[in-house]
Formats: sequence, C-alpha cells, structure tokens
Amino acid sequence: MANKLISEMRLPKSIANIFAARNITTAKDALSLTELELMKLLDVELSEVRSALALVSEIVCPPFQTALLLMEQRAATEHLGGHLPTRLKGLDAALCGGVPFGVVTELVGPAGTGKTQFCLKLSLLAALPAHYGGLDGGVIYIDVESTFTSRRMIEMGASSFPEIFHSKGMAQEMAGRILVLQPTSLSEFTESLEKIKVSLLQNQVKLLVIDSMAALVPGVHEQRAPGQHPLSWHISLITSLAEFSRIPIVVTNRVRPQSHDESCLYPFQVQKMDRILKDRTRYYSHIVAVLGFHWAHAVTIRLVLEAKSGQRFMKVEKSPTSPPLAFPFTINPSGISLLTDDGTEMVVPETCNLSSR
Repeated sequence: MANKLISEMRLPKSIANIFAARNITTAKDALSLTELELMKLLDVELSEVRSALALVSEIVCPPFQTALLLMEQRAATEHLGGHLPTRLKGLDAALCGGVPFGVVTELVGPAGTGKTQFCLKLSLLAALPAHYGGLDGGVIYIDVESTFTSRRMIEMGASSFPEIFHSKGMAQEMAGRILVLQPTSLSEFTESLEKIKVSLLQNQVKLLVIDSMAALVPGVHEQRAPGQHPLSWHISLITSLAEFSRIPIVVTNRVRPQSHDESCLYPFQVQKMDRILKDRTRYYSHIVAVLGFHWAHAVTIRLVLEAKSGQRFMKVEKSPTSPPLAFPFTINPSGISLLTDDGTEMVVPETCNLSSR
C-alpha cells in the first residue's frame, strides 16, 4: 500500500497536480516527508498539507485490516515474492521454499562451521540456468575477509551439477555472472554498496552476499544507542535494497564470547531460571553474534551454524514461517548436506545458545 500512486487517490485535483509536479508519485514519497518539508516543497498552506496527508494515511494505513483483506493483498503482490531454493530439502520446507526474496537472511556462527560454504553454494544456485532450477542471474559477493575461493566453488559445481559443468563453456558462463568485491575498509565497503545499488534496483542482480560485515568495524559489538551503531547507515541501506530490489540478501555474522557484565544486561539471552542465575560463571562459555541487537532487528531469517561434540548443526533460529528447528549436517564436495530432512524442534533457551566445541 505504501507504493500506491498518488494519482489513484481521491485528492483534490489542485493538490494532486502539485504532488505530480514535484515528483511525489507514491504514498511513501508523501509520508516520508514532514509537514514542514511538504509545505516548503509544495508551496502551500499547512492546512492543505495536513488535509492531503490525512487522506493519504487513511487510504494506505486503514484503522484495521481483516484476515480476508490481508490474504487479498498477499495474492495481489505474490509476483513480487519468491525464494531461492537451497537444495536442502528440510531447510527449504521450513522456509517455505528457500531463502526468501525481499528480506535479509543472516548466517551466524563460529569460524569453520560452514557459513562461507553455504554462501558459495547459494551463489552457484542463483547463477544456475532457470531450466535447472536456478535464478539464471547475476550475483554480487562482497568478500570482506577474503574467504571466497573459486576453486572450491568449481568443486561444488562439478559435484552438484556435473551435467552443467561438463558442458562446454557453461562453467565459465556461470562464473562470469558472479562479481566478487573485496573491500578492506569500511569506506571501501560503503563505496561498494553505493556502486551496486543501481544494479540491484535495475534487476540486474539476483543475489547479494555479504561475508562478513562485522569484520569491518572493530568494537562494533560495544553497547550504544541504536542511532549510534557504527553500521546504522549500512544496515538501513541493506534492508532497503532487499525490499525494493526484491532479491535475497544474505549476510554472515561472526561470534564472540559474552562477558559476565553482558549476561547481566541482557538476561533474555540466557535461561531465566533461579538455579542458573545463581551460577553466573556458567555464562563465560556463552558466545553471541558480533553485530548486536540493532542488526538483529533488521534480519527476517536467522540461521545459526554451530559445532557441538563433533557434530555440526544448522538452526532455524528466527523465521516467520517456522518454529525453531535444528538440522545436523556435514560438509562434502558438493557443499552442505543435511543428515536428516526432519528438523528437531528446539525450546527457546536452546535457540539463544551457541556452541563452537
């Protein structure tokens, strides 16, 4: 509804013409400006601005919505949705088709648990021809820690799709669709985002991977007000790009030990049980995501990868379509493979705890 055109609303013709002349074409354009900004831009009285905004708000933000109306809206915009299948049957079922378009998906976990492996395979799947189940499009892979390896990607492709990679020129064609950027500083990362923004919005790219954003800012985890987060601008831009480009955006996140003081500040990250709260030394083995809570609110899907007692697990820790689930997995020449397609449902404390043992 935010993208509803001003021309389709019942605004007085005089004010509607002024909106059009000032290139304010959608409800979102109008509502994103303050009353004073609109007065200055439109050169009209405050009463006219308030009257117009009230009508726009009433149309795009009704006081209530029925379940039927929500279903109809979902059906009307279904063509904007979609998923990038991961080819992991259990995970795709939990996510209703795979990594969703239009939102940010986070991979969080200790080093060596498979985050980059997952990203490499997703990049292959996005570049895969459509008749093989891929998106047949371009990929932008922002490789912050220089962990991207073309040799490993070729190994994955040859093992997973031998009929494609043995076809003359097909492997080269797919590899040519994957653009790898390796910023070494936050300023270079900012420039990279600015450069790719146009390509994303023009539908020239089908997947954006950022591996790993947290490495760019030492001390990013230090507690600050949300507006003071060192990556606030980047977080806002990334979520906006996901929404407007309607592509999957995948970001990996590092982990770090949780301090004793933080366990006191954020009790919801651990079990709120008296017998555990009395033994605060148990918190020292707990690890948390580096990017913090401001970033956590920006992601729609969170997948946690961890190693415990010699076994790797992939957790669906946050998803609007699935309860918290854990899948045991291995890493082989074709990438990540689930040991079972039936995920084990987790209780809340288990979803908050990470392990790298």
